[in-house]
Amino acid sequence: MTEFLDTLRGISPILVCLLVCAAKIVEITIQSLKTCMMVKGQRLKAAGLGFVECTIWGLVISTIIGTLGDNLLLLVFYCAGYATGLFLGSTLESKIALGTSNLELIASDESTAKITAYLRENGRGYTVFEGQGSKEKMNMIFVVLPRKETPRVLREIRKACDNKVFVAVSEVSKYAGGYGMVK
Repeated sequence: MTEFLDTLRGISPILVCLLVCAAKIVEITIQSLKTCMMVKGQRLKAAGLGFVECTIWGLVISTIIGTLGDNLLLLVFYCAGYATGLFLGSTLESKIALGTSNLELIASDESTAKITAYLRENGRGYTVFEGQGSKEKMNMIFVVLPRKETPRVLREIRKACDNKVFVAVSEVSKYAGGYGMVK
């Protein structure tokens, strides 16, 4: 490790700052994805990412500790890399969309008929409960589907019932069975 730090001392301080920032971005992006994978039950993948994250962290922190007294700008780049990594990690995770969503839809009888027709046509399982809203009879429709498909399905449901539906979306950590959802 000492040889690695000696090599860095021979490099331009601004280049060291940029290297630390880039490494921190990669490390924190990996950390964000690792955390999401742990929550979604993908422990083996999370462990692999954790190993890579820890390796990068060790190199970055040893660089910071070894040279911080000489270059406070390094701390600024370290923090900038951390913040950027958080942003990129969460953005990347939302694009990958790991996991499963639960849609809770509340709609009138007319909208419920349109929503369930759409769900049936698209091979989606659902459950409907009759209930009473503050002003009239309403139905609650539960749909469990892959998180990646949630935005498209919501767009289609809203379109089918002219946006006359209340929607609450939540993450599902575990499930078993169900129509089209055997896992």
